Amino acid sequence: LGALGDVIRTTPLLHRFRTKYPDCHITWLTWSPEVLPKNQIDEILSLSAVSLFVLENSMFDIVVNLDKDPEACILTAKIEAVQKFGFTWEDHAVAPCTSAAEHKLLTGFFDGLSKVNTKSYLEEIFEICHERFEFEPYEIALNEAKSANWSNELKPLALGKPIVALNTGCGPRWNTRLWSDENWIGLANQLKQLGYFPMFVGGILEDEKNSRMARQSETHYPGHFDLETFISLASACDIVVTQVTMMMHIATALKKKMVLMNTIFNKHEFELYGRGFIVEPNDACKCYYGNSCQFGTPCMEKISPQQVVEAIQQL
Repeated sequence: LGALGDVIRTTPLLHRFRTKYPDCHITWLTWSPEVLPKNQIDEILSLSAVSLFVLENSMFDIVVNLDKDPEACILTAKIEAVQKFGFTWEDHAVAPCTSAAEHKLLTGFFDGLSKVNTKSYLEEIFEICHERFEFEPYEIALNEAKSANWSNELKPLALGKPIVALNTGCGPRWNTRLWSDENWIGLANQLKQLGYFPMFVGGILEDEKNSRMARQSETHYPGHFDLETFISLASACDIVVTQVTMMMHIATALKKKMVLMNTIFNKHEFELYGRGFIVEPNDACKCYYGNSCQFGTPCMEKISPQQVVEAIQQL
């Protein structure tokens, strides 16, 4: 329901259901309806009292809930369906709908189990739905007209150089994902010297920082925008550099080449479809899923601009 990135990275299931059940009718409930591909989904519902009332009084062949938040699980328990996959609500607590969801439920509670996992998120959610992941692609809503406008605006500035989006933000939940201004500026300067066109991007939380870094490094920064415009801007880029955040999912859905900087998460969770590289510190991060560093200096600072440059060159 809630995490926008999780909404995007659940969309590969659409392909499987459309292939397996060609005449199916798909309803999707989420707080983030604006990112969903309308041509793939018959009915998109935003969370509201009306939506809940309708769903609780509807009958489905299949209900899928991959969200472990109580409201999602309680709703799953209340909706009538022949089959249910994912997580539901039993005895006043989150519970798996089938045994296939038990492992994913436990990894969410116990870091020890999460650390030894070697499956991607997509492999896991397909297994939860009693299916096998076969590299079905992400889907996302893209405003083609806005994307074309961005391409037309950036081409005269880039002058034929590969456009590299430097996504500098990560949201407040895990601040250990932040990279220093010095590293972002250093990366931008190296890329310009090597014949790339770097561009700082981000949301309103990064606006002041991106404006400052753009002035200091004479790097392009187009500003911050609403989500639809931001997705269109990303679609006009050739390569994306980002931490583990919403931009990672947007870039994956847009089939962009990507350098993903990771420290606090299990790298096996991420599926880059052969279009990217994961860059990590040489020494493994000890602050698994941590929002503050146990040792004072976040491990992100052990990732150098040169490492990112080398990954971009390989792409």
